[in-house]
Formats: sequence, C-alpha cells, structure tokens
Amino acid sequence: MPDNPISDNPAPDKLLRDKLLPDKPLVAQIMVIAKEPVPGRVKTRLTPAYTPAEAAELAEAALADTLAAVASTSVTRRILALAGTPGRWLPPGFDVIAQRGGGLDERLAWALADALVTSPAPLVFIGMDTPQVTPGLLANAVEPLVSGTADATFGPAEDGGFWLLGLRKIDPALVLGVPMSRSDTGARQLARLREAGLRVRILPELADVDTADEAERIAAATPGSVFAACVKVLGPRAARPLVVAG
Repeated sequence: MPDNPISDNPAPDKLLRDKLLPDKPLVAQIMVIAKEPVPGRVKTRLTPAYTPAEAAELAEAALADTLAAVASTSVTRRILALAGTPGRWLPPGFDVIAQRGGGLDERLAWALADALVTSPAPLVFIGMDTPQVTPGLLANAVEPLVSGTADATFGPAEDGGFWLLGLRKIDPALVLGVPMSRSDTGARQLARLREAGLRVRILPELADVDTADEAERIAAATPGSVFAACVKVLGPRAARPLVVAG
C-alpha cells in the first residue's frame, strides 16, 4: 500500500470547500430581469418628478450598476432576461435571453424555464431597481443554495415586494400565479416558498428606485456608483418639507 494513499472520491467537506473557495466560481447562475431603458417604458413612477427621458437615464444607470455587481460576483453563469434590445450598458460575459409571457409572474416563470434548459445549477434572480446591490450581497444569496444549507434565498423590499429570489432547484411553478407589483407581493411569494416546504434564507431588506425620494436616498448611500452620478447630474427632485415662516 502507498505511504500516502489518495482516495478516488474526495471527502464531502473538501467538495464543499472547493465550491466556496474565493478563487473558484460558485457553480450557480445569477439572472437579471430587465427592460431596455426606453423613455416612457421604464421607471414611469418617477414621473413627473423626472421627465420620461430622465427616468430612462436613471433606469439605465441602475441597470449598469446592477450588471456590474453581477459581473463581479464569482459564479459560473450570468444571464440577462431582457425585454428589448441590449445596449452599451451590457458588459461582456452575459447570456441574453428574451423575456416572454404576459404578466410579470409569467415572464419570471418563463425566464426560469429558459435558464433551466441550459443549466440546472442553483439560480438567483434580481431586477434592475436596486443599484445598491453588491457582489457581497449576491454571494450571500448564492452560497446557501450551493452548499445546500437553504433551498431558497429571499430579499424583501421596503415597499412590500422583493428584490431577489434564489432557488437551489429551479421550479417556475414557484413564481407563476403570484400577484406582482402589490404591497403584499413579497409576503405572498415568501408564503409560496414556505408552503412548498423550502428552507428559506432571508436577506437584508432593500429599497427599490420608484420615487424621487428613493432615488436620492439610494444615490446618497452609493457614492461612486453610476446611479449616484446620474442623480447628481439631473439635480434634486425629491419633495422637500414646506417651511412656514413664524
């Protein structure tokens, strides 16, 4: 027998360690659900504080920051599920798939199904409304799925929705039929996951960019971002409290 026998089957702890080592990408997928930033079709709730063209500029900036965060997260596959045509804001290294379906729940379900065709690896998806997302937050969403310590990861949004959903096993049925863009969307989506018997890891709550106040607050919290630079160029638009002279 050799002095230092080497097993043909690595120990489970080594396999897990290899998956989580910083110099090795996590065997997982991150997908961004986005619309092409066209005036009048994106961030419409930012008007009238911003013009449709300015709202589209903010949407492009938010999308650029989101894609940059995903590009800096060490995973084996990055996907953009896009309604529209890619532009200068798309960095290299992304597989682009076209959105299909009617409501948002259908488009999410189809995007999951289309991603699954290529790879069954755990998948995390986010929108384009949280430019403050970081590679660290995304890694924290992916790692429990890869390690098997969670079946789903869930990022609640301040407005009652959610900014991220991750699944260890991709199942489009987990989002199909969930009412979207409502104040109880997050609660309903989380209930759907738990009713399916999934172990859910909850992530920090983030704010979406839906109002001028939120845009300025997020910009202030992310100095150096493309989004913050765009907000600065456009100038302050948030409502200010009325001060009455005494």
